[in-house]
Amino acid sequence: MYPRISIITATYNSARTLKDTLDSVAAQSWPDIEHIIVDGASSDDTLAIARSYPHVSKIHSGKDNGIYDAMNKGISMATGDIIGILNSDDLYTNDQVLAKVARLFQDPKVQAVYADLLYVDARDTSRVIRYWQSGGYSSQKFFYGWMPPHPTFFVRRELYEQYGVFNTSFRSAADYELMLRFLVKYDVPATYLPEVTVKMRTGGMSNASLTNRWRANREDRRAWDVNGLTPYFFTIFLKPFRKISQFLIKY
Repeated sequence: MYPRISIITATYNSARTLKDTLDSVAAQSWPDIEHIIVDGASSDDTLAIARSYPHVSKIHSGKDNGIYDAMNKGISMATGDIIGILNSDDLYTNDQVLAKVARLFQDPKVQAVYADLLYVDARDTSRVIRYWQSGGYSSQKFFYGWMPPHPTFFVRRELYEQYGVFNTSFRSAADYELMLRFLVKYDVPATYLPEVTVKMRTGGMSNASLTNRWRANREDRRAWDVNGLTPYFFTIFLKPFRKISQFLIKY
């Protein structure tokens, strides 16, 4: 049996980078992919580009309340057995990524899958800036500042139905809060795919300035609070420091 994979891409004036994202999904060898574009009423060529790709299954465009609201809309539209999120400036590293993910999910015990990620130059995606090597899974690693890279994170659709979608009260840490909720609060087992599956362009919202990084740290702490979890006193401080090692690991 071939599990269907739904990929959700939230867009807003993404014309400059979207083609790379769409090309990387269109090239996938897995036969059953549903690619959903949720657009925030773009004023550039984003929608025209999305409509030019035959593999795109659904396109929704309209005002939203930010990227996590858009992702939630995509989740509500998804019909796949497995759901993944691919940002409109990210791309899969090769045409076998979704096939490898799907084969892991053919084991009914597998509930979530994550992998490694490369941060790349915004203009030259062949230039690696840092390497996010996730490593094997243990929920206890969250207490030491760890998290899996969200663009590599796939889960069974029923987990969203059972445990909820993105908490849109978070501005930049809703992905962290969701993974903390699934993997720590509800103890969902995760399976590590030990290879790089996604290239992410540098320039993310939470790292754009020291002010944003401080705000992100406060949101990270609140993510524990809203789930009734208690981190160690150093947990939130270790999370940004983990990024330093990503600049040192050679890919």
